[in-house]
Amino acid sequence: MTTRHAAGRPIAPKITIDSGLRTARQRTPNKIALAEGDRQLSYTALVDRINRVSTAALHDLRLEKGDHVALFAPNCLEFIEIVCGLAAIGCPAAMVPPGVSPREIAHICNDSGAKVLFVHSNFEETARAADLQSVERIVVIGDDFDDWRDRAQATDPGVPILESDVFCIPYTSGTTGNPKGCLLSHRSRASAFYAMAVEFGCYSPDDRALAIAPLYHGAGFAFAMAPIFFGGFCQILPSYDSEQVLRLVSELGLTNIFMVPTYFHRMFALEPAILSKYQPKTLKAIISGAAPLLQDTKETIVEYFGDGLLYETYGSTEGGFVTDLRPADQLRKERCVGQAFPNTQVRILDDDGNDVAQGDVGEVHGLSTTHFNGYWGMPDATAACFNGPWLAVGDMGRFDEEGYLYLVERKKDVIISGGVNVYPREIEEVLQSHPAMLEVAVIGVEDAEWGEAVKAVVVLGGGVSEDELLSYCRERLAKYKLPKHFARVEALPRNSAGKVSKEQLRTQDIGNRK
Repeated sequence: MTTRHAAGRPIAPKITIDSGLRTARQRTPNKIALAEGDRQLSYTALVDRINRVSTAALHDLRLEKGDHVALFAPNCLEFIEIVCGLAAIGCPAAMVPPGVSPREIAHICNDSGAKVLFVHSNFEETARAADLQSVERIVVIGDDFDDWRDRAQATDPGVPILESDVFCIPYTSGTTGNPKGCLLSHRSRASAFYAMAVEFGCYSPDDRALAIAPLYHGAGFAFAMAPIFFGGFCQILPSYDSEQVLRLVSELGLTNIFMVPTYFHRMFALEPAILSKYQPKTLKAIISGAAPLLQDTKETIVEYFGDGLLYETYGSTEGGFVTDLRPADQLRKERCVGQAFPNTQVRILDDDGNDVAQGDVGEVHGLSTTHFNGYWGMPDATAACFNGPWLAVGDMGRFDEEGYLYLVERKKDVIISGGVNVYPREIEEVLQSHPAMLEVAVIGVEDAEWGEAVKAVVVLGGGVSEDELLSYCRERLAKYKLPKHFARVEALPRNSAGKVSKEQLRTQDIGNRK
């Protein structure tokens, strides 16, 4: 019997991570939804595969709603069908980043209690070297997975799923200590998709996307799923290649791409002849996120791709989208991450939980339907993120007179030198604007006189002395903000999410020069 509200109306169907795909199949069953290289899946084929994964997991793997699994794979078609198929029966996938060690694989699998590990054939050797204590079975993505999936029926198993149920468990980057499992619900991601469609205007059934960022990452998965959730098209790129990205955008007539700052740096390092060869004309939106985008990079993006395209988002795996800087403000609002995302409220609070005055620095808090359910098995860490319903992940920021947000620094990365707060991002912006600078990270190091001293770790692309860099900073920064140490390296260390690991920089023995 159909369940009804007291007024007699049937209860609306739940919005789940796969519900948009099923709607799109009904509208355009033969339309290509996903592509990876020469492989393509129509909406009918994609939903059939999702159903087969669900059915095989229930009947062959004997999984039940509430069980956890793990997924260790690069960007590929199977990634989407496995996550969606398992989520449809209430078995969220803990996502293992490619490139991690057996120890890190073991931590994610064992911490999440994964009963089954789906591993791509390219990573099988690494996975089998891990001490997997909870995993009862390994399914290898390749011919074995295809056979396993295709033996199952392509019917929806009909497991009751709530919007609040967890659909996946991405693990945070773990710059300090072991990474934590973030419990993301169907509701949080579907809410994010609708907000993305409103804010970016490029997720209609007629839009075409390129998925570049790693799918195991919260943002990477969202920017691959949103296009097909609304019936569009998404081309999956297994790994980043600057020239290939420009070629695909041009050849496929793509309308949107999501990139992290590192990708832009690599792209604009291409030979001028290559950049001039590809001049994309169909893009509606270029979206940057996952790390701050430096101002000179923004200017280069706008100069190359044109006005009216660049969006810079700020958010987190835990909180989803928080703010966005829209195209009209990119060059008007320097070093800014914009205003509150649709259906999101933002506050900046001091250590006592009070709103700070306009222009003062405090911790950024968000209120949204895109919040995570918490950290797996870590109630204290979950509680520490929340101030009532408001979520904070340790980012410091300030509002200007128009209500635009400026990120200052991660709370744990603020340098206290001589009793004064020094915010590394400001120094990084100055150094990054030097013509010889490729990359820079600023950290605090112990200092007998100052408590902490400012240290700049630099990657240089030209001949410049450290004295010249210091002189360059003196012209642009207050004296107390000047680096007291410089260290030159070949490359900055990055974690599995591609973000610069300042924790590694603090612990590495990198020579200083005063």
